[in-house]
Amino acid sequence: MLSSARKRLTAGVLAVAAAAAGTLVAVAPQAQAAGTVEQVYSHAMHRNVPVQIVDGGSGKAKPTLYLLDGLRAPKNTSGWLQNTNVDDYMAGKGTNVAIPFGGAGSFYTNWERRDPKLGLNKWETFLTKELPAYMKAKHNSDNRRNGIAGLSMSGTSALNLASRHPSFYKAVASYSGYPTVTMPGFGQGIQAAVMEMGGNPVNMWGIWPAGEWAANDPFLTAGNLAGKRVYVSSGTGVGSKYDSSVTPGSANFNATKFAQMVPLEVAASTSSQLYIARLATVPGVKLTTDITPDGVHWWDYWGSNFKHSWKTTFRPAFF
Repeated sequence: MLSSARKRLTAGVLAVAAAAAGTLVAVAPQAQAAGTVEQVYSHAMHRNVPVQIVDGGSGKAKPTLYLLDGLRAPKNTSGWLQNTNVDDYMAGKGTNVAIPFGGAGSFYTNWERRDPKLGLNKWETFLTKELPAYMKAKHNSDNRRNGIAGLSMSGTSALNLASRHPSFYKAVASYSGYPTVTMPGFGQGIQAAVMEMGGNPVNMWGIWPAGEWAANDPFLTAGNLAGKRVYVSSGTGVGSKYDSSVTPGSANFNATKFAQMVPLEVAASTSSQLYIARLATVPGVKLTTDITPDGVHWWDYWGSNFKHSWKTTFRPAFF
C-alpha cells in the first residue's frame, strides 16, 4: 500500500493532470434502457430532476438502490445507461433502482452557495429526502433498505452520503472513488475537477481545508459506517484486460487514452487503499474490496464491479 505523504500528493497531482485530459474520452452509444424517466421536483434546487427508475415490481414494499454518475454527468441521461447494462441487469431483482441525471461537477453534495456556472446544488437534500419521498409514494420504496453507489467523482459522493446519513443507508459502494478528500493532493484534485466543469470549488465547501471539507471527507467520517456493508474497488492503472490500447508495449498502444485513463486510476487506487485501511479500524463494517492488479478509469470495470457489489454487498443488505 502506498503510504507516504509524498506518494499521496503525487497521486493527487496526477489526478489533476488527468482531469483536464478526460474531456476527450468518448462514450458508447446508448442502448434502449429498462425502466422509465420520471421528472422529480426538487424544492431545494427549484427544478425538476430527471431520474431513470427501474421499478422492483410486485406490491410489496421494496428496497431502493441509488446510482450516481461521474464528473461529466449529462443532463438528459446517465453514464450508467450509456455504458453499462445495469438497468437490464437489475430488472426483476425486487429492488427499485433510481438513476438521477445531471450533477456534473457537483460531487452530489449541498453547496454552500449558488455557483455562477453550476447553479444551485443541493444534491444531498434531494438524494436523502426529496427523491426517497418520491420513491416511497410512487414506487413503494420502504425507505428502510437503501443503498447508494457511484464511480470516480460519485464514488467519493456515495461514501460521503452513507457516512453522513448512516441511519438511512444499509450499504454503499465506491468504484474508483477518491474518499481521502482533505489529504494534500487529493483535495487539490477535487478542486481541479470542479473547476474543469466550470465551477468554483470555494462555492462548494469553502476554502480547503477549512469550511465544510472535513465534514464531507469519508476518510474522516468512516466510523459512522460501523455495522454497514461497504464495497470499495479500483484498478491500479497498469494495463487493462478489456482494452490493450492502454497497455504500454502493445501493438495498438494509444498514448492519449493512456494519459486519460491511467493517472486517474492510479490516484483512485491510492485513495481507495488508504480508505480501506481506515475502514479496517471501524468495528462491525462488512467490507468487500476489489483492488485488481490491472484496471483503468473506465466503465468496463465499473459495470463489472457493480455486479460484484450487488452480489456481495447490496443483495445481502436488502434481503
